[in-house]
Order: sequence, then structure tokens, then C-alpha cells
Amino acid sequence: MRRGQGGNGIWAEVAQALESEGAAALVTVIRVEGSAPREAGARLVARPSGAFRGTIGGGELEFQAIAAARKALEAADGARLPQTVRRNFALGPELGQCCGGRTDLLIERFTPERAETVRALAEREALGPFATRAILGEGTVLERVILDEADVAAMPAAALGEGGVLVERFGQARVPLYLFGAGHVGRAMVLALAPLPFDVTWIDPRADAFPAAVPGNVVCRHVPEPASVLDHAPDGACVLIMSYSHAIDLEITQAAIAAGRFAYVGLIGSQTKRARFERHMRKVGISQDLISELVCPIGISGITSREPAAIAVATVAELLVLRDSAAVGTKPATGKAGNSVRAVS
Repeated sequence: MRRGQGGNGIWAEVAQALESEGAAALVTVIRVEGSAPREAGARLVARPSGAFRGTIGGGELEFQAIAAARKALEAADGARLPQTVRRNFALGPELGQCCGGRTDLLIERFTPERAETVRALAEREALGPFATRAILGEGTVLERVILDEADVAAMPAAALGEGGVLVERFGQARVPLYLFGAGHVGRAMVLALAPLPFDVTWIDPRADAFPAAVPGNVVCRHVPEPASVLDHAPDGACVLIMSYSHAIDLEITQAAIAAGRFAYVGLIGSQTKRARFERHMRKVGISQDLISELVCPIGISGITSREPAAIAVATVAELLVLRDSAAVGTKPATGKAGNSVRAVS
């Protein structure tokens, strides 16, 4: 088993900036009225060097936000500068953006004396999504209290209530994805999934199939019998099958479909390949209701290129539609052969 180099959450980014540059500014969209480029809870971290990570929507709004963050970091020792600054922008009249709504930003300055608090939040974020509550006062330090009993999945990313009560959600709910096959398309899939909230287990029976370096959300597994990995996969996981062998593909597909507990089972291939696999599955007694859950061909419609990167983009888009339909409670998408695809939860 080999694991990729890990990525960072927003608090890990603040912690790294404090360690390497001595200060950081966190910009958060805390309220939106009308149309705006990003939702409440969008964030970016600015460093004294001028570097930044994250986005609150780009354009003039982000330009102004980064300028305000840099102003907050002007004094190396932070003397006489407020700890927090709020800025409210009317996107049309003030910034010339066509959105037309209003965005309320919170800019927080962090200096070394707050490093311990930042590290604690980074450690908590590494464990998974969590929520905090704080009282927002102009210029004062925002003291976040972790809400251990909160139903985090149901909470907005940021909500500003009466009395300046600010409730925030940090971290992303991540979707487990089992990717079978380390060929050209498999490699393109891993790169397309790298910046997205998927935890990828990448399986191939060939010991030398994996590249030397993989993204931080990927764990490589050399397994002589790939289908056996599904025995330990959690309910609701996504399964993508694209090995070098149709025989191996069939074995994995049968195991995944027969289990009846995965949110998505996608098989690379044509309608002809699908029909052949369906016949095999019926022969071994798998019901048509379960077989209909198979997605093959994979990827959203309208993209006809067979280049590995194009297949990967189309397939990741399909997975994102499923994930987002589950998040907002809308009707799941429909697979290529008219099959209903269960939403990712």
C-alpha cells in the first residue's frame, strides 16, 4: 500500500503561513444577499509575501478582498491593527460586477500568539468536518468554540445570526471512491479527482502499474485479486472499473453490483460491453433491478472524445452531479442506458 502526499485544510494553511511567514489573514464570506460569485463560507488565506490560497469568487471582489487582507498584514508585529475587519460590498454599484447582490466579508489577522489556537483547529479539521460558534465584534479576536454535538452535514458553511453570532462549518464531507485500473484513463481520473473531496483507493493487480507520485487523496493498493477489496469498502462508496482486462472488469462489476450497497458503479466501455456484462450477470443470478444500477458507458453526455483526460473530466462531472444532487435533495441523475443512479450520500 502506498499513500500520496496529503493536502491541506484551511486551518492547516493558516498554520503553515504563521510558521513560515509569521502572519496570515483569513478572508471569509459571512453573508450574501442576492446574486454573488460565491456562497457564504467561501474562504481564502493571504500571506505577507503576497501569496494566497482559496477563492471567494475572483473578479474585482477578490481583488479588493486581497488588498484589504494585505493591508491587515502590513505591520510585521501587528501593532495597533484590529484583529478583525468587516467589509460589505454592493457588487454592482461599488465593484461594477454584474452579479448585483451584496457580499459581507470578514478579514481576520493571525499572528504567532494565536498559533496554538490555529494548530488546534487544524488538528480538528484533519479529523473531518466540524462546526464552530463565535460572537463577532468589530476589531476583536474571534474566539471560536467547537460544537461537538452539531449535525455538521446539515449546517451551512457560514451563517451570521442575531447578536453577531457566527456559526461556521469547516472541512468537507469526503466521498470514498474505489478506482480499479492504473492505465491511461485511471491515471487521468486520479489527476482530475485530486482537487476534489474524494478519497480514492486505487487498485491494480500489477505491482509496477502506479506512477512514482500520486495526489494526497489517493492510496495505491497492489492486490492480486482486486474484487476482494470491495468486501471492506463502506456502504455508499463509489466504484469505478477500468482495468486492463475485461475478465477482471467483469469480476469486479459482478461483485459491486451484487453487493447492492454502492452509490455508484461505473464501468468504462461501450453499450456492447455493457450488454455482454449484463448477460453474464443474469446467468449468475443477479437481478435485473440490481443490474440496472450499472453506469456504462460512464461520463456525462455530450462529450464524445475518447482521450483519457476527456473521459476523466466527463466522469468526474457525473460524480459531482450525483454528489450535489444528494446534498441539495434533488432527484438523482439517470445513467446512460436509462438506469436510475443512486445519489452519493
